[in-house]
Amino acid sequence: MIKLLPEECRPLAEYIYSICAVTLDQSKSYLIEGRLGRLVEETGCGSFGCLVQRAKSESSRALQKRIIDAITTNETLFFRDTAPFDLLRHRIVPDLIDRRRTGAARIRIWSAACSTGQEVYSLAILLKELLGDPDRYGVRLIGTDISNDAIIRASRGWYNATEIARGLSEPLRDKYFIRARDGWQIRDEIRGIASFKHLNLMSDLSALGKFDIIFCRNVAIYFNESDKVSLFRRIHRALEPNGYLVIGAMESLNGVAPQFESKWHLRSVYYQAKTDSRTM
Repeated sequence: MIKLLPEECRPLAEYIYSICAVTLDQSKSYLIEGRLGRLVEETGCGSFGCLVQRAKSESSRALQKRIIDAITTNETLFFRDTAPFDLLRHRIVPDLIDRRRTGAARIRIWSAACSTGQEVYSLAILLKELLGDPDRYGVRLIGTDISNDAIIRASRGWYNATEIARGLSEPLRDKYFIRARDGWQIRDEIRGIASFKHLNLMSDLSALGKFDIIFCRNVAIYFNESDKVSLFRRIHRALEPNGYLVIGAMESLNGVAPQFESKWHLRSVYYQAKTDSRTM
């Protein structure tokens, strides 16, 4: 495999940051080599520096999109980490429905950086199991990702045998998927409440509208501190008053987002948006 030279690290890191806000330094050379090495070889570039120059010179931005896909493709599976889904089942959704008994019967959920859609479909399956008829509560889910390839795959809702087995029990698989083309296809009743859209999290989020619940797990760990502050400020604006935010188990908003109040349930932490305008 072609090695990343020390003098190539900074220009490559700066280019990656400019196209997807992912912050990398020399300590992440192994990650860059692992995710972009094959692309260097496939394109016939003799070095990572050549890859960057070619990507910058292409008017079609096709190579840039492939670099984004390679760098931002992260590990994903169905019902990844059980705690957030337990929070949703036992605390967040019941509280939300109770608050809405005399108001609008509508629940909007956003999965930021949804990758190939497993988190979105996990949320949809949970809500179907919990509520029976999600349409009764106006449930709508949207998944966004910076990778066009990931969004296409998520929208398709098809997974091979290995992907479907990761995190999804056989009873739920048989209930919500059908066999198709040597794999498994999500059923229309679940696919119908979810939509997917290409989105860079560092761009304007206002077009998405307001959400009751936002999942933004294991995304901000790739951002620098100022970008984290900016991201969660805009996520706060995208939440309904007292809306809920779920982040990764190893993440924290301490010192980053005073707009949110941390709360605990079942030994797991989640965040609620404050309504005090001074913190927005």
